[in-house]
Amino acid sequence: MRILLYVILAVFISGCACSGTPSDSLDEACRVMESDPEKALERLNALDVSEFRDSATMARWALLYSEAMARGNLYAPTDTIINIAVDFYARHRQLPEYRKAERLKMRIAQADKRDALITARYLQKEKEFMLFKERATHEFYVFLSLIILLVAAGIIAWQWQRLRLKALQYDLLVSEASGLQGLLAANREKAGRQQAALGRLFERRFTLIDSLCQTYYETQGIRAERKAIAEKVKFEIDSVRTDSAVFAEMEQEVNDCCSGLLVRIKEMCPDIKPKAYQLAVYLACGFSTRAVSLLLGESVEVIYKRKSRLKSMLKEKCEAGQDDILSIF
Repeated sequence: MRILLYVILAVFISGCACSGTPSDSLDEACRVMESDPEKALERLNALDVSEFRDSATMARWALLYSEAMARGNLYAPTDTIINIAVDFYARHRQLPEYRKAERLKMRIAQADKRDALITARYLQKEKEFMLFKERATHEFYVFLSLIILLVAAGIIAWQWQRLRLKALQYDLLVSEASGLQGLLAANREKAGRQQAALGRLFERRFTLIDSLCQTYYETQGIRAERKAIAEKVKFEIDSVRTDSAVFAEMEQEVNDCCSGLLVRIKEMCPDIKPKAYQLAVYLACGFSTRAVSLLLGESVEVIYKRKSRLKSMLKEKCEAGQDDILSIF
């Protein structure tokens, strides 16, 4: 679009530059006006005014032509030519030329020297002036059409740019929708894993309750009731403490439900001690301090101290956006 505009402007400017104006002939007529108005008139008659390129040149020619006729006291059949100068200089507020044209108009109206050849040439110049007006009108409409074409091209380019931006926005929205769809699928997968983990937790809890109820039912009403229940509970605690498969399952469920919390702890603290890591796993599972003390075989006071040291270590290593790690305490 910009290149097209440059080409059109270049053609227009080169056309104007090549056409030029008959200023040399007008200057020559102006120089000989005082000494030989007939020669000046001949110079002016020799010009084809239909080929003039601008109204200013036409007005100057009309003023000089009328002055040559007035100096020769020549009769003009109409005041068309002098009116060219009068109208132009009045419209452009060039007062000296306008006053001169008005005086010449009065002088021509009072001239009484008639010449058939001069009259014929005068009428010929009127026809050439009409051709000039027609060509100027034609060029005006051509120029107007060019402007309309440029405006239409600009509107088309603007609309095309808008459509291109809309297409880019649409592609961006599609990309975002695809990303959200992928995120939704990942969340669904994560929710499925969490649901499975919760199912396993509930299953183990119900199994434990069923086992304790079975022991209580079998031993109720007898002296060994308390002992049997205590042994059953101790057995369940020892199975959690000593069974590596149970501990691994607890790790997996915490990572599934808490966005890989234990994996991130290992990444932050690669040299964490096994006992400290076990403590982190039990805390992430939500066990109380007393429960942790039983699972680790330590006193409650020792567990409190170890919890404080672990919290300080993790707090020092935690970065922004990892506050969920400290929420286990």
